[in-house]
Amino acid sequence: MPELPDVVVYIEALEQRVVGHVLERAEVRGPFLLRTAAPPLESMHARRVTGLRRIGKRIAIGFENSHWLVFHLMIAGRLHWSQRQTTPDGKRTLAAFYFDSGTLTLTEAGARKRASLHVVAGEAELANLDPGGIDVFSASLEQFSAVLTSTNHTLKRALTDARLFSGIGNAYSDEVLYHARLSPVALTQRLSGEHIARLFEATRQTLTEWTHNLRAKAGGKFPEKVTAFQEQMAVHGKYGKPCPRCGAKIQRIRYASNETNYCAHCQTGWKLLADRALSRLLREDWPRTLEQLEERHRT
Repeated sequence: MPELPDVVVYIEALEQRVVGHVLERAEVRGPFLLRTAAPPLESMHARRVTGLRRIGKRIAIGFENSHWLVFHLMIAGRLHWSQRQTTPDGKRTLAAFYFDSGTLTLTEAGARKRASLHVVAGEAELANLDPGGIDVFSASLEQFSAVLTSTNHTLKRALTDARLFSGIGNAYSDEVLYHARLSPVALTQRLSGEHIARLFEATRQTLTEWTHNLRAKAGGKFPEKVTAFQEQMAVHGKYGKPCPRCGAKIQRIRYASNETNYCAHCQTGWKLLADRALSRLLREDWPRTLEQLEERHRT
């Protein structure tokens, strides 16, 4: 799922291409993409774009009539830009937006279509789409701490809760916790002030660094290879590979379709965190440390 760094780079690329330009017409073919009926999509036709905004993980395009197109790409949705007109097929290409400067298309891979498009009128309706999480770049350490400890959840759950923090998802939360040297299952209300300060700095630095990385990767072009798995990442998507800091193998916790990656040496004091599926199956045979895991592999 595109997260804060990806969304920021998308918005920067769109600003260069659509602000001040007119949306001549839009065509939506994905049967479940458009989630609102009023105002109609046609209310944006022949209207000029006045600005763009990030709403959590959503991308909002504002028009001169105070209406907004709001995209949530979810896991597999992606945006593309072309000088050629592309007709959406309703299968992979779900929608096309024809500007006087080029064509913006929305695609979504896979059979399960989760991406969404809302058409809203005015600031109040736009605000209704905001889950309410704070922007870590405008928040103070005290505000960050208050939000983090407002509920007693694991750090992984808290960082990815859009009602608490804006724009952080599965991939970048792994990287943040790695750089903060904190366990993904540490409870928020048991953290010391030093731990919270370390997490605050790691969150800001990680998101800033990855925004710079993705901006440089795009090289002024429209970002086309948006993925949650980047070669430069330290732990996310690196299960079984060596930690870039200590060399220990990166571990994982799997749950549903998600996976949390971490370094047991750097983050959990060599403790192997329980994989929900396997630990339930193995019970007392579940290895508790990396040493026990390596011994299991040898035997």
